[in-house]
Amino acid sequence: MSMTEAIGRIQSIESMLQSLTHGVRPQSSTGTAAASASAVSSGDAASFAQALSTAVGGSTAPDMSQLASSLGLGSAAGLSGVAGARALSGVGTGIATVGVTGDAVVAAAKKYVGVPYVWGGTNPAVGMDCSGFVQRVFKDLGVDLPRVVSDQMQKGTPVASLAQAKPGDLLVSFGGEHISIYLGNGKAIDAPVPGQTIQIRDAWEQQSNLTAIRRIVPAGGS
Repeated sequence: MSMTEAIGRIQSIESMLQSLTHGVRPQSSTGTAAASASAVSSGDAASFAQALSTAVGGSTAPDMSQLASSLGLGSAAGLSGVAGARALSGVGTGIATVGVTGDAVVAAAKKYVGVPYVWGGTNPAVGMDCSGFVQRVFKDLGVDLPRVVSDQMQKGTPVASLAQAKPGDLLVSFGGEHISIYLGNGKAIDAPVPGQTIQIRDAWEQQSNLTAIRRIVPAGGS
């Protein structure tokens, strides 16, 4: 099953859970109703976990406590009901982006202006290359991206053209040789070449040499 099909299955499962949750009816006793809703939510969470595992090719249901911990939800209780389904709906992409926007990406990136370019670098105290810089910016926001451009350009969702790019989007150029972060208004920030530093400049990428534009988190401003 492809990733697209898996994500589609996940969205279908979320819709099913929403219907199940909305179908809970109050009982004659407030305490009884609360207990009933809790039981349905727990059952929904377990069903969702099993369906998710099946959708992405797993053979067994994941451990709920371990899954909750990996998502930073604290406990399996955080996976109950529709809220749990929505938290899990991003699992298919391998990236959790809850609460992170393109504007937050821009702000995080600007902190590294002046850091020298170092090929293969990932440490801002020493220097970073273009993909190391991008990985670091998103890591600061709790978003895990792969290390190299060829893998980074597979994440998120595609943007059709530079005219439609928003702050926080990734601009990949020359077949995956370079990557930068779009700031909006024709500006981008990147770690360019040896001998230079991370800097804000006109987005030199043009539609003719752009390989991909990827949106990792919800769009920032215009």
